Amino acid sequence: MSGAALPREAGEPFVDWRAVWAGAVVAAGISFTLLAFGSAIGLSIASTAPTWRQSSPWLWLLSGVYLVFIALCSFGFGGYIAGRMRSPSLAGNLHEAEFRDSMHGVCMWGLSVLIAALLTLATMAAGERLAAPSGAAAGPSVVGETAIAAELDGLFRSYRPAAADNIEYRRAEAARILLKSDTKAGVPPEDRDYLAELVSERQGISRDEATNRVDTIIAQSKDAIHKARVAAVLQAFLIAAASLLGAAVASFSAIEGGRYREAGTVPIWTSPFRRTTPL
Repeated sequence: MSGAALPREAGEPFVDWRAVWAGAVVAAGISFTLLAFGSAIGLSIASTAPTWRQSSPWLWLLSGVYLVFIALCSFGFGGYIAGRMRSPSLAGNLHEAEFRDSMHGVCMWGLSVLIAALLTLATMAAGERLAAPSGAAAGPSVVGETAIAAELDGLFRSYRPAAADNIEYRRAEAARILLKSDTKAGVPPEDRDYLAELVSERQGISRDEATNRVDTIIAQSKDAIHKARVAAVLQAFLIAAASLLGAAVASFSAIEGGRYREAGTVPIWTSPFRRTTPL
C-alpha cells in the first residue's frame, strides 16, 4: 500500500510549539482556577478533613462529574488556542490541515498532563521528609523505612517506658499497626497486646479498658481504610476518564480553531443566528 507524499512548504514546521505551549498554559490556568473553586465548595473526592470519608457516595460522584467539567473547559479552551494560534498550513490540503490542527490539540493535551505530572512529582519529593514513617531524614534509608517499617518496629519494640518517650513515633508506630486491620489476616494478637499495653501505660487505664479501646479502634480503622480505598479507586477512574475525554475535546477544539483561522473569522456568541464576523 503506497500513497503520494503530501505537499509541504520548505521550512514549515509540522508542530508549532509556541501555539502548543500557549494552549497548555491557558489549560493549566483554567484547570487550577476551577479546581480551587471546587475545593472551596466541597467538590473534592479526597480531603485532609477527618470527616471526608463520611461523605455520601453521591457527593463523590458529583465531584467526579465536576472533574469531567474541568477537563472539558480547560482542554477545550486550550485546544482551541493551540489550533487557532498555530501558523497557517501551507500544505494546500484541507484534510491535512485539519489533521495537523487536531494533532496540535493532542500535543497541547499531552503537554498539560506532563506538566501536571511533574508538579505532582515535585510536590511528593518536597514532602519526602515528612513521608518518612519513623521521622528519619530523607535519604537512601527512606525506601527501607517505608517498605519494612512494621518489621523495624518489631525489631526495636520495647515494653519498658523510656524516660523521654517520643509520642510522635508511638503514634506513627500505632498507625502502621492499624493499617494491618484491612489485611486478610488482620492485626496479629501480639500487636493487639502491644497496643493495649501501650495505651494502658500512657493513659493510666486498666488493661481490660485499654484492650476494649484497641478493639474498637481496630474495627473503626478497618472501615476507614476501606472507604479510603473505594474513594481512591473512584478518584483514579474519574481522573483517567476525564483525561481521555479531555484529549478528544482538545483535538476537536483545535480543529474548530483551525477552521476559524483559515476562514479569517472570530467567533461571536451573542446571537444564535450570527456566530462569526470577518477579521
